[in-house]
Amino acid sequence: MSWRRAQVAADGHHHTLDGVPLYADRFDAVLAFHEPGLAPVRRGTSAWHIDGNGRAAYQRRFLRTFGFYEGLAAVRDIDGWHHVLPDGGDAYAVRFDWCGNFQGERCPVRTTAGQYHHIRHSGEPAYPARWSYAGDYREGSAVVQNAEGVSTHVDLAGIPLHDRWFRDLDVFHKGLARARDEAGWTHVGKDGVPVYARRFAMVEPFYNGQARVERFDGALGIIDESGAIVHELRA
Repeated sequence: MSWRRAQVAADGHHHTLDGVPLYADRFDAVLAFHEPGLAPVRRGTSAWHIDGNGRAAYQRRFLRTFGFYEGLAAVRDIDGWHHVLPDGGDAYAVRFDWCGNFQGERCPVRTTAGQYHHIRHSGEPAYPARWSYAGDYREGSAVVQNAEGVSTHVDLAGIPLHDRWFRDLDVFHKGLARARDEAGWTHVGKDGVPVYARRFAMVEPFYNGQARVERFDGALGIIDESGAIVHELRA
């Protein structure tokens, strides 16, 4: 399965394996291969998926194509956005104003009315609520934003994990999520409670118990999970 190790060429027009072109054809743009071994390509106004030999996976053509996730790929045609199967067939009948990729058997979509929610593989809504914005699921929850512009976390059924709302919010990474309140950026647990009292101008996700942060004076440092600076990067 050479497609698993294939890379997008530097010019973005084909794929390579160990620096050697994977096939002879060239496209206006290509994206990476994903299971089941298909990659999105575009030439002119037509877009489709190819296999590891550069051959079209199906006859159908779209305006945009994206990678396969959980067996489905997001595409756009003249009727709107939806997902297709590896053979190019529709996964469901409904069309959206935009759709993302499936993660954890859920996918964020935007309706023609401008509202966001998540769908299942069938295209059916995963819950009744509608939001001003909704992101990908990770670790069983997703970030959603309400009409007032503040965000919280919801579970796979669309039920809030906690009663806290933030000016900006990220998904959980190893049990902690970046969150911004009126005082600045911090990290919160699954209960929405900050894990330390300090606030920063910027924080990155924790990586093996430490995270890169920027203080309000522009200094950069590394903190531990108590919020204490354990290493200085820039004064």
